[in-house]
Amino acid sequence: MDIYLQKQYERLLTSYIKNPTEDHLYSAQQLRKWIMEQRVPPEELVNFHISTIKKLIPGLPPQLKDSFDLLIEVMIGYGMAYQETEKLVNRQRELEYEIEVAVGMQQTLLPPSPPPLEGVDMGIISVAAKRMSGDYYNFVDHGIGSLGIAIADIIGKGIPAALCMSMIKYAMDRLDDQPLSPSETLRGLNTVVERNVDPSMFITMVYGVYDSLNHHFRYATAGHEPGIIYKAQEDHFEDMKTQGLVLGVSRDVDYPEYTIECQPGDAIILFSDGVTECKVDGDFLQRDTLKELIREALPLPAQEAVEQIHHKLFEMTNYQIKDDQTILIIKRVE
Repeated sequence: MDIYLQKQYERLLTSYIKNPTEDHLYSAQQLRKWIMEQRVPPEELVNFHISTIKKLIPGLPPQLKDSFDLLIEVMIGYGMAYQETEKLVNRQRELEYEIEVAVGMQQTLLPPSPPPLEGVDMGIISVAAKRMSGDYYNFVDHGIGSLGIAIADIIGKGIPAALCMSMIKYAMDRLDDQPLSPSETLRGLNTVVERNVDPSMFITMVYGVYDSLNHHFRYATAGHEPGIIYKAQEDHFEDMKTQGLVLGVSRDVDYPEYTIECQPGDAIILFSDGVTECKVDGDFLQRDTLKELIREALPLPAQEAVEQIHHKLFEMTNYQIKDDQTILIIKRVE
């Protein structure tokens, strides 16, 4: 407790003993803030209070003076607990800083927006349920008007999921040099995950390649939530075919490929299971309800459409996100 605080406390205590008023108590509240900012241990403050009382009132009964010794002994225990709390608070601050750094690094792993693709309008939104997300998406240039598109959901949260996400990202970066088919891509990523990720963590993924010259989407899935296809001419929705084990379970896995032919106005909607597993009125969101939300949003530009769908879901779940949500729309516009 520095000299300035000691003088302020002694002056206030002296004045209060002579003529106690509410103003003194208000001043004590203000002084308390300064004492807390200075992180003065409780036993130090009590000890100074007692020494000041002895100085102001020299004729204290011996029994009262002895009771002060007991009080100081008790407060030493509080002081030790206070020091431990201070250590925990400081450690918490360090962890908060580390998490903020990790969140910033995680954001750099995600493309800010879909790259332009001739004749195609794309939009994406990814919202974390907590500070760090277990969802991942990426785009890979396959050349000659073709674009690789990936959405993944890491079964896990926090920093382990972020580390796993970075591994997937850098494994996919190699695809820029020699783009592979969707099936080959998932097989390669499965090998990476199976060898390097803890057995308790798994990754679901859909990876597809959109050919803007012929307007077809060739894809494969690894245990991921089935996407939705919208056929404009029939005004009809279809669920995407999916077959393939999640990444990281077994080394030797085949991932079948499927092809979607896209006509003008058709759309492909991919999403993480945080979308279909959100609860509306206590029940999981029905895919038919999701399709109606998509139908309402599709006339909008793709980016506005995904934002509207997410906002509607946010409203329907009483503004509570239990799991990360990622929504991607690929819409043929010509």
